[in-house]
Amino acid sequence: MGRPIRKDRMFNDRLGNNDDSTRYSGRIEVTAYYPVGGSLLQSDDSYIMRQRGSKQFLIHQADSSEAVYTLVAKAPGELSEGEFCVKVTIRNEDSSVVQDAYVEKFYNRTVHYAYNNGANTGTVPYTLGTEAGEDSTVAGAGSIDVI
Repeated sequence: MGRPIRKDRMFNDRLGNNDDSTRYSGRIEVTAYYPVGGSLLQSDDSYIMRQRGSKQFLIHQADSSEAVYTLVAKAPGELSEGEFCVKVTIRNEDSSVVQDAYVEKFYNRTVHYAYNNGANTGTVPYTLGTEAGEDSTVAGAGSIDVI
């Protein structure tokens, strides 16, 4: 797996007391996921709990259960069972155009992303924001929604 992502790069703020490791705000929001034996779920306040492998993450689901899913750089409609995606909003350095892409791999300070069905890829530094969007995205960087 290599080095795991630092825990402080997976969420913004710590809430509660030190003995309760499950109460976090600012966790990376899961855009969509496809449970094994289920159907595609989107925008249901699911979030990443922790990393389990280079592209394997434990996801806290809307029904308060948790399961391990594989991170893929696909649009929600293209997901297969056991996969999930995270959207990153990117502002290009050479223009003011904002585009949405999907994270292919997380690193401590950057994400590798893909869009247009993998035809375009790249790496950008990222920030975690309450609502990633046009106003919060710095040129040459990406912003990822948090719960």
